[in-house]
Amino acid sequence: MKKQSLLSLLVGSALLFLTPQLLAATPVDAEMLEQVEPPAMIKQGEPIEDAPDITIRRKGSKTIQEYRLNGELYMMKITPDHGVSYYLYKEDQQSDWVNVGPNPPLAVPKWTLFRF
Repeated sequence: MKKQSLLSLLVGSALLFLTPQLLAATPVDAEMLEQVEPPAMIKQGEPIEDAPDITIRRKGSKTIQEYRLNGELYMMKITPDHGVSYYLYKEDQQSDWVNVGPNPPLAVPKWTLFRF
């Protein structure tokens, strides 16, 4: 009997404390939003509207493919005559070029071991 009354006391106090939060979560003057249609599906083989402009040029023994979107250069694919292709791209407009390829840039340790 004591366990049952203790349990009902706990449940009642939990409901007493949770009811104001539940009522505060739904404002009185809430309005339903209108339904928004999902975007149109792209069909297989349909060209993308914002396709990048690709310019291919030769520079010495390399073939460079420049990818531009809205007139801004954002990525280059460099293919040497002998070797594997690699990509240079910008993470944002102000950043430097990032190398993605078979040989990542060399990371030289710059630790200070002793200082006099």
